[in-house]
Amino acid sequence: MVLAGDIGGTNTRLAFYEGTPNRLTAVATEIFRSADHNGPEDIVEAFIAKYSKVPAAACFGIAGAVREGVVETTNLPWIVSEKKLSADLGIKHVSLINDLEANAHGIALLSESDFVCMHAGKPIAGGNRALISAGTGLGEAGLLAERDGSYRPFPSEGGHVDFAARNELEVEMLRYLHSRFEHVSYERVLSGPGFMNIYEFLRDTGRYEEPAWLKEKIQYPNPSAVVAQSGLEGTSEIAVKALDMFISIYGAEAGNLALKVVATGGVFVGGGIAPKLIAKLNGPTFLNAFWAKGRVSPLLRDIPVRVITNDKTALLGAGRVAALAASANSAH
Repeated sequence: MVLAGDIGGTNTRLAFYEGTPNRLTAVATEIFRSADHNGPEDIVEAFIAKYSKVPAAACFGIAGAVREGVVETTNLPWIVSEKKLSADLGIKHVSLINDLEANAHGIALLSESDFVCMHAGKPIAGGNRALISAGTGLGEAGLLAERDGSYRPFPSEGGHVDFAARNELEVEMLRYLHSRFEHVSYERVLSGPGFMNIYEFLRDTGRYEEPAWLKEKIQYPNPSAVVAQSGLEGTSEIAVKALDMFISIYGAEAGNLALKVVATGGVFVGGGIAPKLIAKLNGPTFLNAFWAKGRVSPLLRDIPVRVITNDKTALLGAGRVAALAASANSAH
């Protein structure tokens, strides 16, 4: 029995798993609203107490860079420590990994039904892979191809690199965002809040009129979902344009990541946003931006691109890492 967690976004997911690292069965799972808690310790303690389980090992995928077993979460005011979690929970083997690294581990446990193929490409056996996920923030990770055919995930904080404008409209948006933020990263445009930054740029600079009904609707929780739905349905011109810009920038940055890790084995698009935008992602906008890399465009055209639709991928990946640790510990 191992304990897995997906921590640091809007929600915190926890699960107990049984089985082997490559074949896990969920015994219990729950979702908690992260903002309702002071940190993960009280969430995990309550979960363990409720089910009276004693895990052999635990792993938590968490948003942020893990440094010497400590993470300062990117989108929550939490500082999380492996040592403190281990002591508080009474679990000897506790590990923290980046949430996208957890997602990358989880890919090994998915079936074909957990993917939507956007572009079949011509994958190279033994080629590296890449993962990009827009949600509460923007996460990126790589999967290094090993000689035995497996993949070794590695984390990245690529979502926080400088946003690169590709045309005059994006140059103007970059200037607009610089007036609001000290640093304009890709996460400032490729995330739920980032999508609203694009929308507000188009509105505040007078390029498109904001309909009164949409102005009223975005006063409620999750305005990005409202605007995205309007864009998908074509009910307002400004929402359609904001969604087109978002999809195009998403494709461009996915292509950037593919080049950085030479992802000839494929690119995966994860996160909470992509499954909701499948109809738009499957249009030409994403892939045209993904391929538009000048002299190396032919390389990009051979790379498969798939959307991950299973929202438990990170949780499964953390469970896999915990199970690997439990297996290694039992072998000694």
